[in-house]
Amino acid sequence: MSKSPLIATMIRHTTCRNNVYPRSDVKRFSVPDEKLPWSVIYTGYEPPSYTAPHINGQIWADPDLQNAEFKPQWNALDGKINRVSYNGEYKLDEGGHPLNPMGRTGLRGRGLLGRWGPNHAADPIVTRWKRDSQGNILKSQITSKNILQMVAIQRHDNKMWAIPGGMVDPGEKVNATLRREFMEEALDSFKDKDMVEDFFATGTEVYKGYVDDYRNTDNAWIETVAYNYHDESGEQVGKLELSAGDDAAGVQWMDVDSGKQLHANHSFIVQKVVELLNAHW
Repeated sequence: MSKSPLIATMIRHTTCRNNVYPRSDVKRFSVPDEKLPWSVIYTGYEPPSYTAPHINGQIWADPDLQNAEFKPQWNALDGKINRVSYNGEYKLDEGGHPLNPMGRTGLRGRGLLGRWGPNHAADPIVTRWKRDSQGNILKSQITSKNILQMVAIQRHDNKMWAIPGGMVDPGEKVNATLRREFMEEALDSFKDKDMVEDFFATGTEVYKGYVDDYRNTDNAWIETVAYNYHDESGEQVGKLELSAGDDAAGVQWMDVDSGKQLHANHSFIVQKVVELLNAHW
Protein backbone atom coordinates (compact mmCIF):
# COMPACT_ATOMS: atom_id res chain seq x y z
CA MET A 1 0.00 0.00 0.00
CA SER A 2 1.40 3.42 -0.93
CA LYS A 3 1.62 6.09 1.74
CA SER A 4 -0.49 9.23 1.51
CA PRO A 5 1.42 12.51 1.00
CA LEU A 6 0.65 13.53 4.60
CA ILE A 7 1.97 10.30 6.10
CA ALA A 8 5.09 10.45 3.91
CA THR A 9 5.68 13.99 5.12
CA MET A 10 5.18 13.08 8.78
CA ILE A 11 7.86 10.39 8.59
CA ARG A 12 10.44 13.05 7.78
CA HIS A 13 9.08 15.78 10.05
CA THR A 14 9.15 14.46 13.60
CA THR A 15 12.51 15.36 15.16
CA CYS A 16 11.77 19.09 15.03
CA ARG A 17 8.43 18.92 16.89
CA ASN A 18 7.14 18.67 20.45
CA ASN A 19 10.37 19.13 22.40
CA VAL A 20 12.68 21.75 23.87
CA TYR A 21 14.76 23.53 21.25
CA PRO A 22 18.45 22.49 21.44
CA ARG A 23 20.91 24.64 23.38
CA SER A 24 18.05 26.65 24.88
CA ASP A 25 15.22 26.36 27.39
CA VAL A 26 12.60 27.30 24.78
CA LYS A 27 9.80 24.74 24.58
CA ARG A 28 8.13 24.24 21.23
CA PHE A 29 4.38 24.74 20.88
CA SER A 30 2.64 21.38 20.62
CA VAL A 31 1.93 20.28 17.03
CA PRO A 32 -0.13 17.07 16.73
CA ASP A 33 0.12 15.14 13.47
CA GLU A 34 -3.26 16.29 12.22
CA LYS A 35 -2.26 19.97 12.65
CA LEU A 36 1.05 19.61 10.83
CA PRO A 37 0.11 21.03 7.38
CA TRP A 38 -0.24 24.79 6.97
CA SER A 39 -3.40 24.12 5.00
CA VAL A 40 -5.08 22.81 8.17
CA ILE A 41 -6.50 25.53 10.43
CA TYR A 42 -4.90 25.45 13.89
CA THR A 43 -6.83 27.89 16.06
CA GLY A 44 -4.67 29.20 18.88
CA TYR A 45 -1.36 28.27 17.27
CA GLU A 46 1.01 30.76 18.92
CA PRO A 47 4.52 29.28 18.95
CA PRO A 48 7.38 31.16 20.62
CA SER A 49 9.96 32.92 18.46
CA TYR A 50 13.62 32.14 19.00
CA THR A 51 16.84 32.95 17.22
CA ALA A 52 20.03 32.06 19.09
CA PRO A 53 21.76 35.27 20.26
CA HIS A 54 25.13 34.32 18.74
CA ILE A 55 23.57 34.26 15.24
CA ASN A 56 23.17 38.05 15.09
CA GLY A 57 25.93 39.79 13.16
CA GLN A 58 27.58 36.62 11.85
CA ILE A 59 28.86 36.90 8.26
CA TRP A 60 27.31 33.52 7.44
CA ALA A 61 23.86 34.53 8.72
CA ASP A 62 20.99 36.66 7.43
CA PRO A 63 20.00 39.85 9.23
CA ASP A 64 16.68 40.06 11.04
CA LEU A 65 13.75 40.48 8.68
CA GLN A 66 12.95 43.78 10.40
CA ASN A 67 16.18 45.21 8.98
CA ALA A 68 15.08 47.70 6.29
CA GLU A 69 18.23 47.05 4.25
CA PHE A 70 17.61 43.31 4.11
CA LYS A 71 15.61 42.53 0.97
CA PRO A 72 15.95 38.80 0.28
CA GLN A 73 14.82 37.27 -3.00
CA TRP A 74 12.74 34.30 -1.93
CA ASN A 75 12.54 31.13 -4.04
CA ALA A 76 15.45 32.36 -6.14
CA LEU A 77 19.23 32.58 -6.35
CA ASP A 78 19.77 35.71 -4.28
CA GLY A 79 23.24 36.83 -5.37
CA LYS A 80 25.43 33.94 -4.23
CA ILE A 81 22.90 32.72 -1.67
CA ASN A 82 20.63 29.92 -2.85
CA ARG A 83 17.12 30.50 -1.47
CA VAL A 84 15.50 27.90 -3.73
CA SER A 85 13.97 24.87 -2.01
CA TYR A 86 14.39 21.37 -3.39
CA ASN A 87 10.80 20.79 -2.26
CA GLY A 88 9.36 23.36 -4.63
CA GLU A 89 8.17 26.91 -4.05
CA TYR A 90 7.58 27.73 -0.40
CA LYS A 91 5.06 30.29 0.82
CA LEU A 92 5.45 33.33 3.05
CA ASP A 93 3.35 34.23 6.06
CA GLU A 94 1.69 37.62 6.52
CA GLY A 95 4.87 39.03 8.02
CA GLY A 96 6.99 37.99 5.04
CA HIS A 97 8.62 35.00 6.77
CA PRO A 98 9.19 31.86 4.68
CA LEU A 99 7.13 28.87 5.81
CA ASN A 100 8.64 25.43 6.33
CA PRO A 101 7.36 23.33 3.37
CA MET A 102 6.90 20.30 5.64
CA GLY A 103 4.58 22.15 8.00
CA ARG A 104 4.52 23.48 11.53
CA THR A 105 7.34 22.87 14.00
CA GLY A 106 6.08 24.74 17.07
CA LEU A 107 8.76 27.42 16.87
CA ARG A 108 9.18 30.62 14.87
CA GLY A 109 12.44 32.39 14.06
CA ARG A 110 15.70 30.86 12.91
CA GLY A 111 16.82 28.99 16.00
CA LEU A 112 20.42 27.92 15.42
CA LEU A 113 20.24 28.32 11.64
CA GLY A 114 21.82 31.17 9.74
CA ARG A 115 19.40 31.59 6.85
CA TRP A 116 15.71 32.32 6.69
CA GLY A 117 14.10 29.63 4.55
CA PRO A 118 16.24 26.76 3.24
CA ASN A 119 19.71 26.26 4.68
CA HIS A 120 21.54 24.12 2.14
CA ALA A 121 23.84 21.29 3.20
CA ALA A 122 25.72 18.50 1.40
CA ASP A 123 26.26 14.96 2.68
CA PRO A 124 28.94 12.59 1.31
CA ILE A 125 28.14 8.94 1.99
CA VAL A 126 31.49 7.18 1.60
CA THR A 127 31.20 3.39 1.50
CA ARG A 128 33.21 0.19 1.12
CA TRP A 129 32.46 -3.51 1.51
CA LYS A 130 33.22 -5.16 4.84
CA ARG A 131 36.04 -7.69 4.41
CA ASP A 132 37.76 -10.38 6.45
CA SER A 133 41.51 -10.51 7.13
CA GLN A 134 42.08 -12.19 3.74
CA GLY A 135 40.23 -9.45 1.88
CA ASN A 136 37.09 -11.45 1.14
CA ILE A 137 33.79 -9.55 1.19
CA LEU A 138 31.61 -10.59 4.12
CA LYS A 139 27.95 -11.40 3.62
CA SER A 140 25.05 -11.19 6.04
CA GLN A 141 23.87 -14.54 7.39
CA ILE A 142 20.35 -13.12 7.36
CA THR A 143 20.02 -11.72 3.83
CA SER A 144 23.09 -13.29 2.13
CA LYS A 145 23.90 -9.84 0.76
CA ASN A 146 27.23 -8.06 1.03
CA ILE A 147 27.70 -6.07 4.24
CA LEU A 148 28.28 -2.40 3.53
CA GLN A 149 30.34 -0.04 5.67
CA MET A 150 30.11 3.75 5.67
CA VAL A 151 32.19 6.51 7.18
CA ALA A 152 30.19 7.90 10.11
CA ILE A 153 31.07 10.75 12.43
CA GLN A 154 29.81 11.29 15.95
CA ARG A 155 28.33 14.75 16.41
CA HIS A 156 29.38 16.94 19.32
CA ASP A 157 25.88 18.31 19.94
CA ASN A 158 23.71 15.23 20.37
CA LYS A 159 26.40 12.47 20.35
CA MET A 160 24.56 10.65 17.55
CA TRP A 161 26.32 9.09 14.58
CA ALA A 162 25.80 10.81 11.26
CA ILE A 163 26.94 11.31 7.69
CA PRO A 164 29.97 13.68 7.72
CA GLY A 165 28.27 16.56 5.92
CA GLY A 166 28.01 20.29 6.36
CA MET A 167 26.62 23.56 5.05
CA VAL A 168 27.24 24.79 1.50
CA ASP A 169 29.03 28.14 1.48
CA PRO A 170 27.53 30.92 -0.68
CA GLY A 171 28.66 30.42 -4.28
CA GLU A 172 30.29 27.07 -3.49
CA LYS A 173 29.63 24.10 -5.76
CA VAL A 174 28.06 21.13 -4.00
CA ASN A 175 30.82 18.71 -5.02
CA ALA A 176 33.38 21.03 -3.41
CA THR A 177 31.34 21.05 -0.19
CA LEU A 178 31.09 17.26 -0.19
CA ARG A 179 34.85 16.83 -0.52
CA ARG A 180 35.69 19.60 1.96
CA GLU A 181 33.36 18.37 4.68
CA PHE A 182 34.57 14.78 4.43
CA MET A 183 38.20 15.83 4.63
CA GLU A 184 37.58 18.18 7.56
CA GLU A 185 35.50 15.76 9.62
CA ALA A 186 36.90 12.31 8.77
CA LEU A 187 40.45 12.80 7.46
CA ASP A 188 41.99 15.28 9.84
CA SER A 189 45.49 14.41 8.66
CA PHE A 190 46.48 12.37 5.59
CA LYS A 191 49.09 12.32 2.86
CA ASP A 192 47.45 11.13 -0.37
CA LYS A 193 45.49 14.28 -1.24
CA ASP A 194 45.52 13.57 -5.00
CA MET A 195 43.88 10.20 -4.49
CA VAL A 196 41.14 11.76 -2.37
CA GLU A 197 40.58 14.46 -4.99
CA ASP A 198 40.22 11.81 -7.71
CA PHE A 199 37.91 9.70 -5.55
CA PHE A 200 35.52 12.59 -5.05
CA ALA A 201 35.56 13.56 -8.73
CA THR A 202 32.60 11.26 -9.39
CA GLY A 203 29.70 10.17 -7.24
CA THR A 204 26.05 9.17 -7.45
CA GLU A 205 23.30 11.44 -6.18
CA VAL A 206 21.00 9.46 -3.90
CA TYR A 207 18.88 12.12 -2.22
CA LYS A 208 17.96 15.77 -2.59
CA GLY A 209 15.45 17.36 -0.24
CA TYR A 210 14.33 18.16 3.30
CA VAL A 211 16.26 17.01 6.38
CA ASP A 212 14.25 16.23 9.52
CA ASP A 213 16.72 18.10 11.72
CA TYR A 214 16.04 19.08 15.33
CA ARG A 215 17.20 22.65 14.55
CA ASN A 216 14.42 23.31 12.03
CA THR A 217 11.78 25.94 12.73
CA ASP A 218 8.65 27.29 11.05
CA ASN A 219 10.80 29.80 9.16
CA ALA A 220 14.19 28.11 8.71
CA TRP A 221 15.05 24.53 7.81
CA ILE A 222 17.84 22.31 6.46
CA GLU A 223 17.86 20.72 3.03
CA THR A 224 20.61 18.56 1.61
CA VAL A 225 22.06 16.91 -1.46
CA ALA A 226 23.54 13.49 -0.65
CA TYR A 227 26.02 11.67 -2.87
CA ASN A 228 27.39 8.17 -2.57
CA TYR A 229 31.10 7.65 -3.15
CA HIS A 230 31.75 3.91 -3.17
CA ASP A 231 35.21 2.32 -2.99
CA GLU A 232 34.46 -1.00 -4.66
CA SER A 233 37.95 -2.45 -4.19
CA GLY A 234 38.64 -0.88 -0.82
CA GLU A 235 42.00 0.31 -2.12
CA GLN A 236 41.27 4.04 -2.24
CA VAL A 237 39.63 5.98 0.60
CA GLY A 238 38.60 2.60 1.99
CA LYS A 239 42.16 1.89 3.12
CA LEU A 240 42.85 5.26 4.75
CA GLU A 241 43.07 5.60 8.50
CA LEU A 242 40.23 7.83 9.66
CA SER A 243 40.89 10.71 12.02
CA ALA A 244 38.17 12.95 13.43
CA GLY A 245 38.54 16.67 12.81
CA ASP A 246 37.49 19.47 15.15
CA ASP A 247 33.89 19.29 13.89
CA ALA A 248 33.46 15.65 14.98
CA ALA A 249 33.64 13.91 18.36
CA GLY A 250 34.54 10.60 16.69
CA VAL A 251 34.76 8.82 13.36
CA GLN A 252 34.56 5.18 12.27
CA TRP A 253 33.79 2.75 9.48
CA MET A 254 30.30 1.68 10.57
CA ASP A 255 28.48 -1.47 9.43
CA VAL A 256 25.29 -0.43 7.69
CA ASP A 257 22.01 -2.09 8.68
CA SER A 258 18.42 -1.19 9.51
CA GLY A 259 19.06 -1.29 13.26
CA LYS A 260 21.41 1.71 13.31
CA GLN A 261 19.96 4.91 14.79
CA LEU A 262 21.46 7.90 12.99
CA HIS A 263 21.07 11.67 13.31
CA ALA A 264 18.01 13.33 11.71
CA ASN A 265 16.74 11.30 8.74
CA HIS A 266 20.21 10.04 7.80
CA SER A 267 19.05 6.42 8.05
CA PHE A 268 16.48 7.16 5.34
CA ILE A 269 19.24 8.62 3.13
CA VAL A 270 21.68 5.76 3.80
CA GLN A 271 18.98 3.26 2.84
CA LYS A 272 18.98 4.82 -0.63
CA VAL A 273 22.67 3.83 -0.94
CA VAL A 274 21.89 0.31 0.26
CA GLU A 275 19.27 -0.03 -2.47
CA LEU A 276 21.67 1.39 -5.06
CA LEU A 277 24.39 -1.14 -4.20
CA ASN A 278 22.02 -4.03 -3.38
CA ALA A 279 23.64 -4.43 0.03
CA HIS A 280 22.46 -5.95 3.29
CA TRP A 281 19.96 -3.87 5.27
